[in-house]
Amino acid sequence: MTEQEARSYLHYLLTLGLRREEAFGPLALTFIKEHDLAALGLLPEEQFNLIMATAQAIAAEPKRYTLKLELLQRALQLLPSTRYHSPELRQDLEYEIKKTQADLATYNEAMKPSRPTGFERQRLIVETDIPEYFLDVAQRRAAAYYQNKYRLSKESKTAQHFGGMPRKFDPDNPAVQKEFPGACAPFMNARTNAFHMMLPFDLKISRTPEDPLEAGIRIFYTKMGYSFPLRYELGKLCSYHDGQVLDIPLDDPHLLFVSVSGVKDQEFPVSSTETSSHIPPEFTYPLAVLEHTGSLGPFIQISCNFKVWFDASVISLLIQGAPDLHEYGLLGGSGLMTRTYASDKVESYAQSLTEPWQEGLSFNFVNMHLQLSPGVDSAVVPHSTPIFTVYPVLSRQCYRFEPKTALSSL
Repeated sequence: MTEQEARSYLHYLLTLGLRREEAFGPLALTFIKEHDLAALGLLPEEQFNLIMATAQAIAAEPKRYTLKLELLQRALQLLPSTRYHSPELRQDLEYEIKKTQADLATYNEAMKPSRPTGFERQRLIVETDIPEYFLDVAQRRAAAYYQNKYRLSKESKTAQHFGGMPRKFDPDNPAVQKEFPGACAPFMNARTNAFHMMLPFDLKISRTPEDPLEAGIRIFYTKMGYSFPLRYELGKLCSYHDGQVLDIPLDDPHLLFVSVSGVKDQEFPVSSTETSSHIPPEFTYPLAVLEHTGSLGPFIQISCNFKVWFDASVISLLIQGAPDLHEYGLLGGSGLMTRTYASDKVESYAQSLTEPWQEGLSFNFVNMHLQLSPGVDSAVVPHSTPIFTVYPVLSRQCYRFEPKTALSSL
């Protein structure tokens, strides 16, 4: 950029600022950060005007004050070399810097409270066949998935710093496009600060038997309040349990076909699963999961033998379909684990209390319950895609909601 081009663009930016256009802040900040204004030949007064106008355009939000403080301090350094230099202006600028520093300190103190004394971090103990995958690889995959999908562009992040200008309808201007999902902290926290369940292979659920995935298929008859596992033999649907031939046509709307691919995640420890000489190693784990797949009414239950122990007197576990599951044509069930509960033999519970660390803890299995979205006949979830999310939450006995008016009586 030549000196003439730089000065022309500066005048354009200042015109936007005088008109209080929404695009001024993002464009001006980008120009300041990406160029050496002095090297472009801009006069100290021109640099000062642009920097101050940009600082004043920053949204009145404490989380933006670090940037505002940086701009104000840069303007203070420039002031002596301008013809504006006067004790009064310097004093005003120093006062604005101190005020911004004080506001920023107040914000940081409120946002980073000290941890209360006696605080004890809760431990959630996991029993699973492949802990290195579910506790490490899968969590890294989930973080990368959401970051790649919702990461804001540099221009969008810049635009977020400016929210006080009057807005005009301008949907095609990229300088003001900042309202992406990644801009919402709670939205992203639900994705990046959570524990995710996923599979190292593709999963397909469909209403028709066409084009199943290559590793294997299971068939279920499902309706609200009833489900039954089936298998296909010699052109007929039979009971999965005893082989009884059933008169069910393949186009029955209550049928669901569940199939899986071989393992596709390159970091999945294939060697850690039991293998059979006649089954390719990449099919062993998907077939094991498929074998334990069940159904509950219209839901398909995917079980990974993932058992969690927790102190039910302090926390519960909220389990629900991943936030983006609907994009793949599926809905996920939600559940709240508040204590140990299951339909099993007494011996199973007795065996679960033999280790010292188990004392006082509840346990349960994290299963993924999926159903096709309304109007969807086939859905495929690619490998390494978050399917379910586990959120530890306070036990109901550890909190209560009450109106503010109740505090006046305390």
